[in-house]
Amino acid sequence: MTSNQFDYTVRSFLAPVIKHLDDPEVSEIMINSPDEIWVEKNGRVEKTDNFFESHEALMSAVVNISQFVQRRINSEQPYMDARLPDGSRIHVILPPCARKGVCMSVRKFAADVLTINKLIQFGSLTDEAAKFLSGCVALKKNIIVSGGTGSGKTSLLNAISSLVPDHERIIVIEDSAELQLQQAHVLPLETKMADNQGRGEVTIRDLLKSTLRLRPDRIIIGEIRGGEALDLLQAMNTGHGGTMGTIHANSPLDALSRLETLSLFSGVELPLSAISSQIASAIDMVIQTSRYHDGSRKISYISEILNLDTHGNYHLSDIFEFRQHGIKEGKILGELCPTGEAPSFAKDFEMSGLELPQSMASQQT
Repeated sequence: MTSNQFDYTVRSFLAPVIKHLDDPEVSEIMINSPDEIWVEKNGRVEKTDNFFESHEALMSAVVNISQFVQRRINSEQPYMDARLPDGSRIHVILPPCARKGVCMSVRKFAADVLTINKLIQFGSLTDEAAKFLSGCVALKKNIIVSGGTGSGKTSLLNAISSLVPDHERIIVIEDSAELQLQQAHVLPLETKMADNQGRGEVTIRDLLKSTLRLRPDRIIIGEIRGGEALDLLQAMNTGHGGTMGTIHANSPLDALSRLETLSLFSGVELPLSAISSQIASAIDMVIQTSRYHDGSRKISYISEILNLDTHGNYHLSDIFEFRQHGIKEGKILGELCPTGEAPSFAKDFEMSGLELPQSMASQQT
């Protein structure tokens, strides 16, 4: 079925939410049951007056979508994760797991790509912080974008990835294609689910192992979520600099702890101290993105990961942090400010002919 066929068939079954699918201000549609539909609009979640006529009507939409994306969903496998033709991500859960009835979430694909300049215009990033991140990317520092669900991790990773020089070979690994890199030499790879007989699955870890044989200048992973974490750390520690990825965590320190946990899923028996040492050695920077109570998404920390301390604990240095100085008409007021700390690799900027932001240059020893 082509994209045009999708418009004529599946969209007709989604009639109650079509106006939200077509509304550029709506980023996510959450169908909790046939008669309970919520949307996220301009960062705020609100209930709508829309509804499906019956459980059968909503189920018909699910069946048509599953047929279109060639995924299975039934009583034996009562959930489905898929991508629509426009890039939107959809997740469905059937009763009895979903107690209110069929549950569906549609996270819409953002056609308007977030850029570094737009982050500056929105106030999520300052010129000084952007200059620092540009230098980190040029120096091939390994960067993890950390954040909670819906905090804008993927959009931020996409913006930072735009700083990679155009001549480099970039290999992108994702579960569901979302990143939109504009460089000339980009090789996108996507995982594959198993068929009805449980055959043919291709995981992020499988693709990462293949990627290491494809001569990448940069490796970008949409989301680190399993045992591939250890493979990625080993790649970073064996010469694959400039690697980037996202991870679910609520702070830079939590991101490192999460990497520990995911590395344990690899099946390789390593003591936790060895994993911690690899993480501290491999990861240079963590950029934390947060979603605030007014619905806004902002970069809350840009932190450098230093060596483990004498007790084997992580040592982080916050280079930038978001400082709130008030609220006006329900909107949080504040900005991403330098902490006064200079990165340990400040001299690398000078050696590479890069300009260190003024606030850090004054701290350089």
